[in-house]
Amino acid sequence: MSSSSGTSHGRPPLHAVQVLGGGSAGSGAHVRSLAAGLVARGLRVTVCATGRTEERYGFTEAGASFAPLPAGTDALHVAGIRAASAGADVVHAHGLRWGVLAALALHGRPTPLVVTWHRRVRAAGARAHVVRLMERRAVRTAAVVLGASPDLVDQARLRGARDARLTPVGLPGPRGAVPLAGPEPDGDVPRDKVLAELGVLGRPLLLAVGRLEPDQGYGPLLDASRSWRRLDPEPLLVVAGEGSERPSLQRRIEEEGLPVRLVGRRDDVPQLLAAADLAVLPSRWEARALLAREAFRVGVPLVATSVGGVPDLVGDAAELVPYGDGEALALAVSRVLGDAARRAELVAAGRRVVAGWPSEEDAVAHVLSVYDELVG
Repeated sequence: MSSSSGTSHGRPPLHAVQVLGGGSAGSGAHVRSLAAGLVARGLRVTVCATGRTEERYGFTEAGASFAPLPAGTDALHVAGIRAASAGADVVHAHGLRWGVLAALALHGRPTPLVVTWHRRVRAAGARAHVVRLMERRAVRTAAVVLGASPDLVDQARLRGARDARLTPVGLPGPRGAVPLAGPEPDGDVPRDKVLAELGVLGRPLLLAVGRLEPDQGYGPLLDASRSWRRLDPEPLLVVAGEGSERPSLQRRIEEEGLPVRLVGRRDDVPQLLAAADLAVLPSRWEARALLAREAFRVGVPLVATSVGGVPDLVGDAAELVPYGDGEALALAVSRVLGDAARRAELVAAGRRVVAGWPSEEDAVAHVLSVYDELVG
């Protein structure tokens, strides 16, 4: 079977089932891109997902079939995956939980399973033991485990994967549901208008994007923001995202008078990013950070934590600081804001890095080569 086509010698096209579940922004955009590329190469693709995932990512627009998973228990999800996978040539699950459920759904069938890990699942105490068991079950059942960053590949091997590989993850092109959950920056929306709506005319705009959850680094980020009050003009940090930590973060912002605004989940994040003077990524762990990729693409300097796959992704195109070090984060942001030449240097380096990143074509070709190995 050729890696450029899903058909061979008159046989039916290869049928690949993508198991996504609810889909994070990154994994959802990746599966949408993957589905479109595989369909273009002659494969038949079915996407199994929950909730409003089809509405958000438009898998059927890409030529794939969509098999909605029923709401409810994991047992119902397993049944739904098993039904959608009947007769499939390969099943490809995305994420730890859905890798385990797909493994259960394929029990007793010869269908090969591919599992992609897009991010690390962190847990403590008894839950950490459960996560380790889930990781072992997923990787030991899978024929191939694909990791979005080198440390994920190492983790899969540690848990007993027979075959674990680094997979290229291309930056999806423009679409209504791009990774940062909004349309492409609109040239008809002037930067000054975006800044005026945020109340930041005449002062620098710092932008962070992501779920307001533990381990996303917003505590150290607020620590850092205290020192920015001494800058003239004082920058405003805008955080786009929702999550369980919003009430505690908002309380702290108000009690300490921090120059920070939580704006919730936004549909115009690309416009916010294009208007920003600096993007900040404070996470405890990232594989292929979407904010970094989008910041480089639109020419915005980045300060980020040196964690997971971030150093490998950004190279010398970002200021990197240790996770959890609010003082180092504050100094890095202040230094970049105060040095126009450094900002220009980072933007130019970012564009060079983007040019060397794998494309969507590369990502699809790699996955298809894996399918060919398993099915051919």
